[in-house]
Amino acid sequence: MFIGHYGPAFGAKAALRRVPLWVYFVAVQWLDVWWAVFVLAGVEKVRIAPGYMPASSLDLYYMPYTHGLFGALVLCGLLGAIVALFVHRQRAAVFAVVALAAFSHWILDLVVHKPDLWIYDDVKVGFGLWRWLWVSLPLELILLAVGAWFYARFVPARRGGNVWLWLFVAGMAAVELYGVFGPPPASAAAEAKTALVAYGALALLAGLVDLTRTNKAKP
Repeated sequence: MFIGHYGPAFGAKAALRRVPLWVYFVAVQWLDVWWAVFVLAGVEKVRIAPGYMPASSLDLYYMPYTHGLFGALVLCGLLGAIVALFVHRQRAAVFAVVALAAFSHWILDLVVHKPDLWIYDDVKVGFGLWRWLWVSLPLELILLAVGAWFYARFVPARRGGNVWLWLFVAGMAAVELYGVFGPPPASAAAEAKTALVAYGALALLAGLVDLTRTNKAKP
C-alpha cells in the first residue's frame, strides 16, 4: 500500500490539530522510510519481480526489522516520543496519536501484503489483497478520500484552502495510478531511493496544504 497510507494521516490531523500535517505524513510512512534506508544499506532485502502480484512487483522477502511486529512497535513508539518532545501540552495525546498513525502503516500492509510481515522466528503474516487489483486499488483511493474528507471537515480552511486540498488529493491519486500501471522499478536500490524522494516531497506538499487551514475551532 502506498497512497492509502495517507488516509490515516489526514484523519489523525483531524483528530489532533496540534501536530502539523507534514509530521503525520512522515509518521504513516515512517516504517517505509526506515525500510528504504535498510534496503540501501543491505540490511533488508527486496526483489523486483514484474508480475509478482497484479498490484505490486515487489517481493518483500526479508524485512524483519522495519516490518516485523516487534520492530514496528518500537519504531512507532520512538517516533511518537520524538514528536511529543517538541510540544508543551497534550504530550500523552501527541505521543499516542503519532504512534498510532505510524502503526497504521503496519496494519494496512497486513491487509495488502502477501505473508512477509514477521511476527517471530520465521512466522510471517499478510492477507495478500494486492493479488486482486480491482479490490486493492479502490481501497487505497477510498482510504485517501475518506481521510481527506475528515481533514476538510474538521480542520477549517482559509480562503481557497479546500481547492488546494483536493488538487493535492487528486495529484496523489494520479501518483498511485502511475505506480500501479507504470513500469516496475529498475532495481531495489532505485525503488528505495524513489520512495524516500516521494515521501519527502509529499510531506513537503502536505505542509504547504496545511498552511491553507486554520487551527480555530470549526462550528
